[in-house]
Amino acid sequence: MRISVPHIPQASLLAKASGIQYSREEAVERLYNFFRAGKTTVLTGAGVSVDSGIRAYRGPDGRYMNPNYKPIFYHELVDETEKGRYFRQRYWLRSYLGYPPVRDAQPNPTHFALASLQQNGDIPNIITQNVDGLHHKALILGARQSWPAERLEQSILELHGTLHGHVLDRGVFQDMLSQANPQWHKFAQEMETGKESRPRTNPDGDIAIEHLGISYQDFIVPACPTCLSEGHHNSVHKPEVVFFGESIKKEVRERSYHDIESADQLLLIGTTVATYSAFRLVKHALELKKPAILLNVGPTRADLLPNLEKINMASGSVLIDVAKLLIGTRMNDPVLEAMLRSGVVNPPTPDDDDRAPRAAG
Repeated sequence: MRISVPHIPQASLLAKASGIQYSREEAVERLYNFFRAGKTTVLTGAGVSVDSGIRAYRGPDGRYMNPNYKPIFYHELVDETEKGRYFRQRYWLRSYLGYPPVRDAQPNPTHFALASLQQNGDIPNIITQNVDGLHHKALILGARQSWPAERLEQSILELHGTLHGHVLDRGVFQDMLSQANPQWHKFAQEMETGKESRPRTNPDGDIAIEHLGISYQDFIVPACPTCLSEGHHNSVHKPEVVFFGESIKKEVRERSYHDIESADQLLLIGTTVATYSAFRLVKHALELKKPAILLNVGPTRADLLPNLEKINMASGSVLIDVAKLLIGTRMNDPVLEAMLRSGVVNPPTPDDDDRAPRAAG
């Protein structure tokens, strides 16, 4: 079985720019009227988290910013041979160093705009391809924990899992990695204090560190403590993230279809729709004749689909104003007012681009 990293088809990359060229004011009005037309399920991608400082995989031209990008595939991570052990050393060293920036990232205005519209009843469901947990964080911070945990879980579906989940608490496992690898713990602390420059962090917490001239083989991945207590050694730790080549759980797939079917329309934000798990949801919505808009900068896999309206614009420039218009007379609600004033805007620097050849990562 051949497994490959998802790409946008060449036909989409080479196609003439699609979509109506809206001014910012026109885009706000169009999205305002779209939301007013019915209950909207929202599907988000990595572009939503860029203003939080989490770098997207693809640039405005739709191509990977690191052309040599080589993720770990599912079958590699769980391989019980010596080769698999090396893949786990590679994955967990990079994730150990790359997790803190994602863990500490804060929601940006797009996250809070969407959270306010959830609170307002305009968005019954968000399906996100992101594993950073920022949609949850925005709702919890914005609503001041007024939403019960069950409602929170029902309103946000993490299509590809979460970087914060693990059989062990992720913070506990991070501490285990620190204790097992004191030299890397010291390096991580030096990155935190600025003594060492921080490598670029990808949306899944992965970083490329080959330029440091290190070997993954000296990184120790602790054995599963539960397994040891049962009398066998097992170092196959896996985060609650869907890896390339791994199937999405049946209940997640079914719920994603339900969220599409139960809404009146679909809004896609900050996604190139390159993964098939997301692309099939767009196709399903269109097959059901549901109105759909794509808000994204640059080409996407869905550009050539008929009846999909596209607004070529970053979400951070419009969604707060859309939310303010929709909430309107409820702006005397202190919770909603606070949410619409919240959010960091701390995108990666303009020179944070990997197009120059470098080591695979």
